[in-house]
Amino acid sequence: MVQLAYPLTAKVDQVDDYHGTQVPDPYRWLEDTYSPETNAWIEAQNKLTIAYLEKIPARGKIQARLTELWDYTKASAPFQRGGRYFQFRNTGLQNQDVLFVQESLDGEGRVLIDPNGLSADGTVALTSLAVSDDGHWLAYATSASGSDWMTWRVRDVHTGQDLPDVIEWSKFSGADWLPDHSGFYYSRYESPEPGKEFESANYYQKLYFHRLGQTQSADELVYQRQDRKEWGFGGYVSEDGCYLIISVWEGTEVRNRLFYRDLQGSGEVVELIADLEAKYAFVGNDGPVFYLHTDLDAPRGRVIAIDTLHPAKENWRTLIPQSVDTLEMVTMVNHQFVCLYLQDAHHALKRFGRDGSFLGEIGLPMIGSVVTLSGRRADKELFYAFQSFVCPTTIYCYDFGDDASLTLFSPPIQFDFSPYVTRQVFAMSKDGTRVPMFLVHRQELQAAPQPTLLYGYGGFNISMTPTFSISRLAWLEMGGVYAWAVLRGGGEYGEEWHQAGMKARKQNVFDDFIACAEYLVAEGITSPAKLGIQGGSNGGLLVGACMTQRPDLFAAALPAVGVMDMLRFHKFTIGWAWVSDYGSSDDSEGFHYLYAYSPLHNLRPGTRYPATLITTADHDDRVVPGHSFKFTAALQAAQAGDAPTLIRIQTKAGHGMGKPTAIIIQEQTDIWAFLVRVLEVGS
Repeated sequence: MVQLAYPLTAKVDQVDDYHGTQVPDPYRWLEDTYSPETNAWIEAQNKLTIAYLEKIPARGKIQARLTELWDYTKASAPFQRGGRYFQFRNTGLQNQDVLFVQESLDGEGRVLIDPNGLSADGTVALTSLAVSDDGHWLAYATSASGSDWMTWRVRDVHTGQDLPDVIEWSKFSGADWLPDHSGFYYSRYESPEPGKEFESANYYQKLYFHRLGQTQSADELVYQRQDRKEWGFGGYVSEDGCYLIISVWEGTEVRNRLFYRDLQGSGEVVELIADLEAKYAFVGNDGPVFYLHTDLDAPRGRVIAIDTLHPAKENWRTLIPQSVDTLEMVTMVNHQFVCLYLQDAHHALKRFGRDGSFLGEIGLPMIGSVVTLSGRRADKELFYAFQSFVCPTTIYCYDFGDDASLTLFSPPIQFDFSPYVTRQVFAMSKDGTRVPMFLVHRQELQAAPQPTLLYGYGGFNISMTPTFSISRLAWLEMGGVYAWAVLRGGGEYGEEWHQAGMKARKQNVFDDFIACAEYLVAEGITSPAKLGIQGGSNGGLLVGACMTQRPDLFAAALPAVGVMDMLRFHKFTIGWAWVSDYGSSDDSEGFHYLYAYSPLHNLRPGTRYPATLITTADHDDRVVPGHSFKFTAALQAAQAGDAPTLIRIQTKAGHGMGKPTAIIIQEQTDIWAFLVRVLEVGS
């Protein structure tokens, strides 16, 4: 490789005092995403990166193959309201999925919303929706350029026309209708300071009710807490229409509070669960008896019943006790509990009566993941979407009467899956913890080390179950091995597994990932010269930490939209919410363990780091791009070897939500081309 001439990045004399420790921050100015200086830096970095990528001979072939693979019909699991069925579809290369409405399950349907017509370049996405119980009204939210900010509108399902209603400055919110269809509940923030829409911290969310035909200024403020700026609110109406359930969240904390309001009563908000002690998810109710999915005294989850007329804890009843497997989700369909369990990071579906009696299992086609469960209490059918590493998203309808699943939609992909296998192995982490990992590759692996991409996340109680990716097929075709690590910090084995990767124990996550990499090398599957690592967001932090701790173990690193400055992440947009998982540099203990692994602060000049392609976007208001900008500048300055250190900054895009197909294909083309070059794939 030839040493690249990187753009000069100015340094400033910024030094911060953290509990007596002086910490320089010479690239602080790159936090200002839209300043002329930062824009010039972005332009120079993108120019260098594009020039490098354009010289890779395989790039054009990879893009052509990805485009060919992507061009197949896709569909989501349908859901039913008022006798109508609603479903997302995509003909193949459409930038955004299109929402259809059908009068019957086997009908062709008609287009209800086509987001592709909302912008010329496909960067306006449909990001949330709610249909009234009678199937007449659709509340839908759109987001522009990948931002988390949403604008709500209302469409008449009969006519396909929008009402004048417009709601702005909503974020991290769904919507739910009153049973009389007069309006819906949603959450929003106050409008941010002009020019700071994508950087200002998001505090003081409020729950509102919007009545059809009214302006946003007339919306009813349902609930707020001026004394709790970190609290956020999700408002949901029970299926019987009697209660407004208010889930009170606090950052990314798994635990939550649960309040409710009797919609036939005085309107008083009752704090059913006022303490932040456990996770509580409302499943359904029989009159005043609420059914909740909780991890209280059950880190792998259970289902309980609370009589709200006698809410004392001694009166709570366990209906479905904790089991060996992790209870990930519970819903009520056909007046039963349908429970989604995790068994060594893959899914199983089980049915229980409302008294907790086991009724049977819904068989799944292979080791994989249920990505959608769709059904309501009175429905006789359950729709679900299933996928795995070598099984594209397939839609099923389970009939409770026949106890059988019917395939509604199977994607017509022109790809031969038969040469590829998925197997699960277990690595041993530094402290002896057994760490699962899925491997996807050709049935017959060659003896020589193979180009391998290891992916991980490890945080926020998010479970990493087998998923399908059309772009991954191109990697497998080129002879690559794909490894999917299941790390502590996730939710695969319940809350204990999550807590083992939080705050002062975050190093366990990095140790787990490194152990998976060492397993791949020890088993002869790959070698450090053929091994790349990848992760996004919290996974970008994972990649950044591991490449700084073990630069000798990897040849390539792909951190996407990563949290790289662990001392300042909480100062931007929703970053404060991650303190529940990471801790904070504002307190002495938090500072010391964050400083010990923060990717930005652990780069050492004169070190040979892996070839690195950092990816981010200018409208990322989840993990602001300043993280990636500062890390890039510091890594380019520290890099001693000739391995390329590049950043690819997508314009008119954000953290990933709603990204157009065309942009995804181009970005993935560049990632595969980069790996082909630095891992010498095919040589």
